[in-house]
Amino acid sequence: MSSMNDREKAFENKFAHDAELKFKAEARRNKLLGLWAAELLGKSGQEAEDYAKSVVMADLEEVGDEDVFRKVRGDFDAAGVEQSDHQIRRHMQELLAVAVDQVQNS
Repeated sequence: MSSMNDREKAFENKFAHDAELKFKAEARRNKLLGLWAAELLGKSGQEAEDYAKSVVMADLEEVGDEDVFRKVRGDFDAAGVEQSDHQIRRHMQELLAVAVDQVQNS
């Protein structure tokens, strides 16, 4: 019976660890996305950092990536930045791969 409990505990620990890595990678991706978007919006320095933080915070509105996408899409539209929905979503995917690599190697 002890081995079943040990196995169950190991699965629980792995699930918690994987969930933490996923959260960290998505937060890192959102910051990278925010910095990319800030550059296209003409922001730099502290203003770009603040914008990136606002993109990270946008992810707390609902489950999934749609809240982040809507934030960036809306800001691009308001500023007249030409990026298609596909380009934004593709960049989000590319940056997630970069973020996962950064989190795993940090």
